[in-house]
Amino acid sequence: MKHILSLLLLTILFGAARAHDGDDHDVKKAAASAGARYFSSEALSDKYEVLLKWGELRAGTAGTWQLFLSEANSNRAIDAASLSVKVAGKPNVAITATRTDTGIYRLSGTFPANGSYDLQVSIGAAPGPDLLQVSRFEVGKKLAVAEEGEEHHHWYEEPWLWAAGGLLAGLLLMWALMRRRNRRGTTAVLLVFLLAPTAAMNPSAAHGGDDHGGGKAGGGALSGAFVVEKEAQFLFDIGTQKVGPGSFYQAAELRGTVAAAPQGRAVIQTPQTGTIRALRVAPGQDVRRGQVLAVVEQQVEAGTQLDIIAQRNTLNAEVKAARAQYERLQSIADIAAKKDVTEARARYEAAQQNLQLFNANLGRNLGSTRMIQLTAPISGVVGTFNYAIGAVVNSGETLFEITNLEQVFVETQLYAGSEAATRSGRFVAFSGQDTTAYALRLVSTAQSVNPGNQAQRAVFEVLRPAGRFRIGENVRVLHYGADRIAQLVVPAAAVTDIGGRPAVFIKDRAEGYSVSFVQKGESNPLYTAIVRGVEAGERVVTENVYQMKMIYLGQ
Repeated sequence: MKHILSLLLLTILFGAARAHDGDDHDVKKAAASAGARYFSSEALSDKYEVLLKWGELRAGTAGTWQLFLSEANSNRAIDAASLSVKVAGKPNVAITATRTDTGIYRLSGTFPANGSYDLQVSIGAAPGPDLLQVSRFEVGKKLAVAEEGEEHHHWYEEPWLWAAGGLLAGLLLMWALMRRRNRRGTTAVLLVFLLAPTAAMNPSAAHGGDDHGGGKAGGGALSGAFVVEKEAQFLFDIGTQKVGPGSFYQAAELRGTVAAAPQGRAVIQTPQTGTIRALRVAPGQDVRRGQVLAVVEQQVEAGTQLDIIAQRNTLNAEVKAARAQYERLQSIADIAAKKDVTEARARYEAAQQNLQLFNANLGRNLGSTRMIQLTAPISGVVGTFNYAIGAVVNSGETLFEITNLEQVFVETQLYAGSEAATRSGRFVAFSGQDTTAYALRLVSTAQSVNPGNQAQRAVFEVLRPAGRFRIGENVRVLHYGADRIAQLVVPAAAVTDIGGRPAVFIKDRAEGYSVSFVQKGESNPLYTAIVRGVEAGERVVTENVYQMKMIYLGQ
């Protein structure tokens, strides 16, 4: 009996100590949640979305507040807009608007009395003129401040008290039953029915789990609605798009390689061994056909120089002899045969042309060196090269490569059964991370089949490439079929994964968003059909979805 009373006393003391030193269930932390930091009111039209945010304003005192202006559908910030703000029914109240940042304007004015006002905002910007009325602009209203205080717990709500009471009752019953027969069976039954309910009888256990005031509804699950302030939306460029019934074509994705056109690539080589004396271009520079690229100085040996002089002297002698013969026959044209005069004239003209060609190739330079100009045979872009002025180049060595990027081809592989589909479908290509689709025109399909994968090599011409493609670049090629699918569609980038389920973020208000888990239908690399989860007319986040996901998970 003494041991039992000692155990009971220790239980009571330990429970009393826990009531003050242990887990107090955040008595001070469980105060009322923090109050609102600002008031807000918004207005929406088919062109613009206006959001007003203000703090406590007093009548008769000049105050300032913020106006956020964005496009209604895309949520892009409107910059350099002309704003005119007036108070409905109060024409004497002057309000000035000043731009502070992209899409953010500071409004200032003085209101005559406390109350609720309606502000009329006249907007002039790129989407067009518009007039919006923002209602319930409160003046004189104070922000709700969180009151700090402690939760009051009654003495009978302490869990240690109920545990000690239940234990005491059980011990008393055990002591009473110890004197009776069949004490073991009776004691076990009474302990189960008397001590076990003590935990359920504790009113403090009714808070549904020891979450210490920090758990969310639904057992800690994330809430579907959350708030993203307008400043964060502009900072992360959160873009939206209004969803509606649309149609798209089912597409298959292929891989292709960019190749130059047959007449769109040229290799510049030096005809003779020499030294580079001038470079007129740089890597990546656009050049025109016939433009001088470099000047190479050729070293002429003494023997070669003597041969050149001898050839020139021979040609000069032939010109003089032909001219003398032609002039002699002209002087006796009356008695000379007309045939002889014609032949002498032809020999003289041929000798002159040979001399001119020799001088043009020689450059009228009979010294030990001669200059060779290298020109561009086509228009295009100069590739990279590793030569500098003064470098020695050998005969036939490649100096430059010129590529015409205004006409490029894409080579891809078509598998069995795809050749017939090329006649009815259409192809587009994407360069790198560029989302612009460039149309392709089928040029030819190969006459042979790759024995490794039974695929045919198809060649497409890129229509209006605009210099965006590079030779040898791997690109995505989409083959759109001929069957159109009419459903509610969203851009493929709008669908993200949350907890292993596809979801999209929907903009409900200016600063209010919600997550919606969807059921996907048909899709292609650009668009995804939504079977369930999104309604027509809702604004879905389509740009910087990852940042929106991080904000959602952070809340």
